[in-house]
Amino acid sequence: MSGLDRSELGRRPAGRTLLTADWVLGHRDGEHRLLRRGEVVFEGGEVLFVGHRFAGEVARRIDFGNALVSPGLIDLDALSDLDTTILGIDHHPGWAKGRVWPRSYVEAGPYEMYMPEELAFQKRFAFGQLLLNGITTAVPIASLFYREWGETVAEFDAAAEAAGELGLRVYLSPAYRSGGMVLEAPGKTVPVFDEERGLEGLRAAVHFIERQNGRHGDLIRGMLAPDRVETCTLDLLRRTDAAARDLGCRIRLHMAQGAMEVEAVRELQGTTGPAWLSGAGLLSERLIAPHATNATVQDLDLYAENGVSIVHCPLVSGRGGSMLRSFSACRARGINIAMGTDTAPADMLMNLMVGLITCRIADGAPDHIRCADLFDAATLGGAKALGRTDLGRLSPGARADIAVFGLDDAVMAPSIDPITTLVVGGSGKVTRATFVDGRLSMLLGEVAGIDMVAAREQAQRQYDGLVAKYPDRSWGHPPVSDLFPPSYVSETDDG
Repeated sequence: MSGLDRSELGRRPAGRTLLTADWVLGHRDGEHRLLRRGEVVFEGGEVLFVGHRFAGEVARRIDFGNALVSPGLIDLDALSDLDTTILGIDHHPGWAKGRVWPRSYVEAGPYEMYMPEELAFQKRFAFGQLLLNGITTAVPIASLFYREWGETVAEFDAAAEAAGELGLRVYLSPAYRSGGMVLEAPGKTVPVFDEERGLEGLRAAVHFIERQNGRHGDLIRGMLAPDRVETCTLDLLRRTDAAARDLGCRIRLHMAQGAMEVEAVRELQGTTGPAWLSGAGLLSERLIAPHATNATVQDLDLYAENGVSIVHCPLVSGRGGSMLRSFSACRARGINIAMGTDTAPADMLMNLMVGLITCRIADGAPDHIRCADLFDAATLGGAKALGRTDLGRLSPGARADIAVFGLDDAVMAPSIDPITTLVVGGSGKVTRATFVDGRLSMLLGEVAGIDMVAAREQAQRQYDGLVAKYPDRSWGHPPVSDLFPPSYVSETDDG
């Protein structure tokens, strides 16, 4: 790499900047195109040129060498807290491990398990992790299991400030819900609703979007985030849809993602979540729906007919024993597929690799999907879901959201096609630089505005404090040592 140093971190350089590398992923005639020793020129936050032998004057030239200059990755289910799903990887069943509130906890009064300053820190730390992995646009997602009810405006005001300071493009507002699942007996969950609380959350989210939309040079935009389909009433969803139309924003609603949800919605509504919303006229291109792993054929047909985008998160789904059936089948239906990480690590390249594998397992064949299809989903698919033609691609007029991935990592040797190499290599650790709207937000593992090494230590302390509170909201209130025993017998030095 030449022509760039750490003094540029956190800055948008004046004048024109030319980036080059062994490979550039440009975009022309509706598709990505690989350019050998290509060039990207941007000024301010806008791409001016993508091709070879730029004839104009430039203020600086940066050569990344054996690397791919790529459009920044788009993550529509981007983890924005300290991941609690990893507690469930080896600890089952979920109802016994604090994944559902027991009645005793509800009656005692649910409480916030993090302090306000801890919630603000988590967003900042999570945004730094996204930038480390070449993600330039994110829709934050967090668990409500450890919350008193929904997310707060204060933490999202802090999140907007963090995104502006670190240099990350985000679509966000506090998540809200009308209800939640409560554990009445081992393995038996029932929904409990508080309609006014859900409507209050929607009003707060709308007000947040009205205040924050367009701030920090348009890095901040709004998206309404009702939590999960089984925690929402029809009135809440209708009002959400109306608000989205008024605000001109999208809605993200988790749906068709798990057995508990499918069972709960069928008991409440007599059908599946997508069919329920379809009957109410609430499926449209405004809706972005993670994860579709439990979608029926009819559900997928309804998504296709109404322009709903799926957010595919293969890593977190695969860890839980489920998968989209399948990426290629959904694409053949004409469904737009975007990508999400939704877990730690926030590694989109790893998700693309797992997505390739699970699709081929679901299809029972290797020739229905290519690495480029998944890379398209992480760029063009995410942009389409957001209604943006200036993201997810490198072409004149696009925003200068750029990720640079090294191709000289020894683990990925030998290299062939750069896209195949990155998807099969499967690690965001090869990300060398991340530009957002022309600003250098990450370079060689350093993120503008946050010391990620020190933040990692703080994150661990906060997480340990959260885990210590799990007995409060677990069935029978067993000690942490019973909830989450180590993988092997753990011994200490008593000497």
